[in-house]
Amino acid sequence: MKEKSNYKAENSPRAWLYLLPALIFIGVFTIYPLFRTFYMSMQSNSILNPTFVGLQNFSAVINDAQFRLAMKNTFIYAVTVVPLSLIISMLIALILYDKVKGSEFFETIFFIPYLTSVIAIGIVFRYLFHGKYGFLNYFLGLFHIGPFDFLNDRNYNMPALIIFGIWNALAFNIIVILSGLKGIDKNYYRVAETFGASKWEQFIKITLPELSQIITFLFLTSFISAFKVYNEVFALFNGKAGVGNNLVTAVFYIYNKFYVEYRYGHAMAAAVLLFLMLLVLTFLQRKIIERISK
Repeated sequence: MKEKSNYKAENSPRAWLYLLPALIFIGVFTIYPLFRTFYMSMQSNSILNPTFVGLQNFSAVINDAQFRLAMKNTFIYAVTVVPLSLIISMLIALILYDKVKGSEFFETIFFIPYLTSVIAIGIVFRYLFHGKYGFLNYFLGLFHIGPFDFLNDRNYNMPALIIFGIWNALAFNIIVILSGLKGIDKNYYRVAETFGASKWEQFIKITLPELSQIITFLFLTSFISAFKVYNEVFALFNGKAGVGNNLVTAVFYIYNKFYVEYRYGHAMAAAVLLFLMLLVLTFLQRKIIERISK
C-alpha cells in the first residue's frame, strides 16, 4: 500500500509564492488601512502635526448628537431594508423559478440594475419621487392618496430612502436565491407531493432548509452593506443627507467629518465605532440564524 501523502499547501513555498500578489494586495488595501484607522482614531484632528489624545476622539463622537442621529438612521434603514428586500426577493425568485417561461431572460433583466451606477439610478428615482410630477405620486393619486413630497419633506425622506434601498438590493438577492433554488434536488418535492404535502409545507420543510446557507449569507452581507449606506443617500438627495441633514447616516457622518470639517481624528473614531458595532452585530446575527435554522 502506498503511504498516505502528508502534503499541505501552507507548507509549500511555491503555494505562498502564488499567493503573494493577492496577499500584498490585501495587505496594502485592507489590512494597512484598518490599522491606520485605529491609529488615527487616537490622534488629534491635525493631519500634519498629529498628537496622541487617547480616547478623547471616541468620547467626543459618542457625545455628538449628530453621530447618534446617524447611527439611529442607519439602524432604522438596515432593519427595514434587509428583511423586506430578502422577502420580496424570495417571492420574485420563486415566481420566476416555478411559473414564468423563459426565466433566463427575466433573470438577465433583474440583474441589469446591479450593473448600473447607483448615482444614475438615484437620478431616475428623484424623478419618480418628485412631489409634483413624480410617477409614484401619480400612481397614489389614482387611489386618492397624497401627493407626498418625498424629497423635500423631512417626514418622508426615510420612506423614500427605504424604498430606494429595497429596490436597489433586489437584483443581487434574486440571482443568488435563484441559483440556490436550481441546486435543490427535485426528488425532494416529488416525494413530498406523493405524501400529500402542500406547497407551503414544501416551502417550509424543503426550500427554506435547503436555502438556509444562502439566506444566511445574503442576510449578513446585506446587513453589512446597509450599515455602510452612503451612495443611495447621496444620489437620491443630490449630495445632501435629506432635508436639514436629518437623514445623515454613519458613513455620511464619517465623510463629512473627514472631508468637509477636516476633523480627521473624530472621523476615524467614528469609523472604528462603526466597525466594532458591525463586528458585534454580525456575530450575534450569525448565532441567531444558526439557532433558528436548527
